[in-house]
Amino acid sequence: MGMRQFNERVVLQAIRHSGGLAKADIARLTNLTAQTVQVIIARLEADGLVRKLAPVRGKVGQPSVPMALKPDGAFSIGINIGRRSLDMLLVDFTGQVRERVSLAYAYPDPATLFPEIDKRLHALADSLRPALKARLHGVGLAAPLSLGGWQTLLDMPKSVAAQWPGIDIRERVQAMTLLPVEFVKDTAAACVAELVAGRGRSIRSFLYVFVDTFIGGGLVIDSHLRGGLHGNAGAVGSVPLGLARGGKAAPPAQLLSQASLFNLESLCRKLGLEPDAVADARALQPPWRAATDSWLREASPAIALTINSAACLLDLDGVIIDGAFSRELLDTVLASVDKALDAYSWEGVARPALLAGTIGSDARAIGGALLPLYANFAPDRDLFLKLEP
Repeated sequence: MGMRQFNERVVLQAIRHSGGLAKADIARLTNLTAQTVQVIIARLEADGLVRKLAPVRGKVGQPSVPMALKPDGAFSIGINIGRRSLDMLLVDFTGQVRERVSLAYAYPDPATLFPEIDKRLHALADSLRPALKARLHGVGLAAPLSLGGWQTLLDMPKSVAAQWPGIDIRERVQAMTLLPVEFVKDTAAACVAELVAGRGRSIRSFLYVFVDTFIGGGLVIDSHLRGGLHGNAGAVGSVPLGLARGGKAAPPAQLLSQASLFNLESLCRKLGLEPDAVADARALQPPWRAATDSWLREASPAIALTINSAACLLDLDGVIIDGAFSRELLDTVLASVDKALDAYSWEGVARPALLAGTIGSDARAIGGALLPLYANFAPDRDLFLKLEP
């Protein structure tokens, strides 16, 4: 990358983080000269990447004119292959969702899943008029690292589960399009979305917890997502909830077996209630509220134990919790976990702030869509994603 392109990306990054900046403010934040910023902004305007906002008046001298990203400046497609659903988004340069397609299923079957991705991928691309279609920069793909795992819990046939270890998901999707395709673990993608477009812009180091069919997470240290040697850093779902006794004793349960949404769905089924209510406002209404309260009594202490352990090891600024459910249930989960944290001794360690995620159910697909946008327009390819070779 040449210095000219690097400086352009630095300016774009400053504008993205602020939402709108006057040229004088851009120069001050980027340490570029006013003349250099003037030239860069002219080029970015000509390329259709930035636009002028309404002048800001009321100060001495000429009114300042903030510059903002132009939504139609670039596009990408985000794909989240979940254990219970497929979500695909068309995202513009500002990170806003333009188009959305989804598919629900009992478990991911490659025989039916990949043809659906192929069909919907082309439909999303074709939703852009020809002039904008040329501004489609890539596809970001998010999925669990082990889609064939936990087959018993998901009631997945062994014959289906056995196919996933031999499938290169990125390679299969890449064969469907000429656009570059990038892959990231689903919970890491959700963490990317929060880091880039949510609270992560103001918090340097945090544990990210995402409550979905299986609970999972990500780890951000010094404003970079840390994947670890095997890509499992922040994999809170595997945290044990007790001491291993050894011998013939069963190993302790993991967090995902107690604090995942499939637990809440199971409670709903036992009560003869629709399990899909866990994703919307019904989860806090009768008769589903009884199941939700029961789930919270089990899940909250388990999540609190994980947070306490992480805080002792990592000395975090905060913990961000989000999930594939309503914002009202998120608030309830936060309050319940916060109360459970009171039961721990914090002597010798700083209790991290507990914060609500801002992205919600779309976090994984949006995080995937951000990968190609940042690859093409961020000054540092590893600005948020530290991937080992």
